[in-house]
Amino acid sequence: MASALRNAWAFSKYHPFLHAEKALVLNNRMNLSMSANGVQEEQEQEIASKSEATAYDGRYDDVLDTTNLRDQLKVAHSIPERTLSSNDVFCNRELRLGSIRGIGFDMDYTLVQYHEPEFGVLAFDGAKEKLVEKYGYPEEVLEFNFDNSRWTRGLIIDTQRGNFLKVDRHKYVRLAYHGLRPLESEERKVIYSKSFNKVMSFTEKSFVDMDTLFQIVDADLFAKIIDLKDKGESELLNSKSYAAIYKDIRASVDLCHRDGVIKDEVARNPSKYIKLDTGMIDMLRRYRDAGVNTFLLTNSLWEYTSVAMNYLYHETEDYDPSRKDEWLQLFDLCIVGSCKPAFMLDPYLNLFRVDTKTGALANTDGLFDIEALNSPEQSGAAAFLFKGKVFQGGNWQHLHALLEIEAGEDVLYVGDHLYSDVLRSKRTLGWRTAMIVPELEKEMEDFRRLAPLEKQIADLRSLREELSSYADLLRRDLNHSTDKKKSEEIVETLEKIALDDAKIKEVCAKMNYDYHMGFHPIWGQMFRAGYQDSRFAYYITNYSCLYTSKASNLGLASTERGFRTIAERTPHDILLSDLKFESNN
Repeated sequence: MASALRNAWAFSKYHPFLHAEKALVLNNRMNLSMSANGVQEEQEQEIASKSEATAYDGRYDDVLDTTNLRDQLKVAHSIPERTLSSNDVFCNRELRLGSIRGIGFDMDYTLVQYHEPEFGVLAFDGAKEKLVEKYGYPEEVLEFNFDNSRWTRGLIIDTQRGNFLKVDRHKYVRLAYHGLRPLESEERKVIYSKSFNKVMSFTEKSFVDMDTLFQIVDADLFAKIIDLKDKGESELLNSKSYAAIYKDIRASVDLCHRDGVIKDEVARNPSKYIKLDTGMIDMLRRYRDAGVNTFLLTNSLWEYTSVAMNYLYHETEDYDPSRKDEWLQLFDLCIVGSCKPAFMLDPYLNLFRVDTKTGALANTDGLFDIEALNSPEQSGAAAFLFKGKVFQGGNWQHLHALLEIEAGEDVLYVGDHLYSDVLRSKRTLGWRTAMIVPELEKEMEDFRRLAPLEKQIADLRSLREELSSYADLLRRDLNHSTDKKKSEEIVETLEKIALDDAKIKEVCAKMNYDYHMGFHPIWGQMFRAGYQDSRFAYYITNYSCLYTSKASNLGLASTERGFRTIAERTPHDILLSDLKFESNN
């Protein structure tokens, strides 16, 4: 049991939800999660009912007695047992909402979630038609069907070689496909390990990170065209490199977002493409009513933003026209067409005011206008926003000035795009960040289901580690042995250990394969690559202060809520917790 728990800690120390799940499986007395369950009234009543029904289990009795705190506490010594949920908010860096002066949200895949594969089909079908009609691709491309189930976020597209990679936190390629064909281990190593004299960074222009769900369309179309190209039957495809093909795909998908192929269809039938989350609007109202500055910062243009947000707000496309864009009451500021990540990087981008009735843009002088409107009766920001609070473009300086924010750490930004929303805003501006990971719900359900198998794998890996340690002891004895018979016995034992280790490794590898395929039949667990954290998990851990499955999960967090991290532990700390320690002094 100790060895299994030791491996569970080692596997999970870098992302809190895995830490919490494993600890719950192996030790039901640990309390590890940051809760923000639900936002609907029915959910709240259910949670309250569960809390009342779950008696205190005494899990903190020992520490309270040891520290003499029991008699000094009023409530903490008898709180009900916690229940972990996929709606919890997990914390990588301590954050107190009371210190946040402005909380902002991306729209697509953050406030507005989409039905898949229906939404992806719009871009996929539109892009393949453009490839054939505009770029002259073979007619077979029109026969392709979108398969979003094949892909997961966190992969890397090698556009130069036509490969798709799953990489761990140490930049080691654990799994690779060429188009739809899996690369064998040796082939993968030759390309990404043995042919290089330094560790690849995967930051070169030929590598594209699948940081957002939008890119699943690109990946699926690219993989299918790669297979078509490799058949060698198309003169046009034979003349194009993989990188050129990807460039054509990217241009075609981008055009679908601009020419109405996507937005016009969503506007005609929003219920087919947009998921309703009744807790989302309630969550926004809670922060607004509490006096927290709220803002919307999205790359979508005004026309589409209005369509999507009106449907989310009214929960129907047949709302009273006089209440159109009433959702704007939920925000102090709305910036569309923001061109993230350039919004966080370029201080010279111009800010335009949007006429919400016509969609027309009007020039502003940005910071100069705001400064010029300052008066004893009203701040320049308030006077500027009084003329209209919907803008297009601009940059972070405009946002800070309009919300009268002085430091980046006063802003919490909630988004789904690992680079544009989270990494760039954190690294460049120092914003606090919350990453939306819709896949987290399934990931946690699969983890719970596969927990017994994971425990067996952890036990076997711990056994291999102890075998290796024991073999080292025997080798030291062999080096100092002068007894021939004893030396022969040690050599024989070492040979048996080697055989045992090989057998355990073989079984463990098969079990680990089955474990990963239980999450996704091709790419496995999103937060892990092999026995390591995946690159995706690494970046979430390092750049998102909080992460959760959907933005509405923030709805039960009061404006004074404090989120706390789970203490990180190094390997020697973990081993010291469970093994005997022998001092060399």
